[in-house]
Amino acid sequence: MKKTVLSLFTFLLISVAAMAANVIPEDVSISNTNTFGVYQVGNSIVLYSEPDENSAVKEKIVWSKDNVIPQNLRKQDLFVLYLEKSDFALMAVTDETEDWVEVIYNSSTGDRGWIKKDDPYKFNTWVNFYNMYGRKYGLKILKGSPESVTYMYGSPDSQKKISTINHPSMINLNFVRGNWMLVTVVDIDRTPKTGFIRWRSDDGIKYLFPDIK
Repeated sequence: MKKTVLSLFTFLLISVAAMAANVIPEDVSISNTNTFGVYQVGNSIVLYSEPDENSAVKEKIVWSKDNVIPQNLRKQDLFVLYLEKSDFALMAVTDETEDWVEVIYNSSTGDRGWIKKDDPYKFNTWVNFYNMYGRKYGLKILKGSPESVTYMYGSPDSQKKISTINHPSMINLNFVRGNWMLVTVVDIDRTPKTGFIRWRSDDGIKYLFPDIK
């Protein structure tokens, strides 16, 4: 009996820990392609079918560090980025107007809905997001990225490699230009090297993400 209770208690602890854990991409994903930015959301989210408060409500979501309602939604499907310590959450934006953003609220199913902006500065394009967080934390190459991501060039238009990223201890972002980034890499030999790398595909698949700790 004691073993059964202990096992149940352990399971519940693991479940709560999984629910409260950070959501930081580690693998290449096609769930958030064809998106052009992120929106910071609060703990209560109302999703409309159209960018109009008189339109039908598609979903009401309330979330905290320990829970998401409705319970069929998981934080890893709801958020692009979630930092448990600061209760900071970003959702992927697929469309935008002056007062509204359309977001993906379930990346497993592709379900979308419109959120009325409560602050225009909570929306950031991907370029702004990467410039902000990539410069602050550095970058990591996501698992499943093509080998070509490690090729460094003198310019985005160049066809000639100038170097290759091998076993980076650090990838520092200098700036973003379209689908390219100028980065400075400290590799296994500890010699810094600078060049352009391709950080996303033409159809929006991202190969790198800020290395948030």
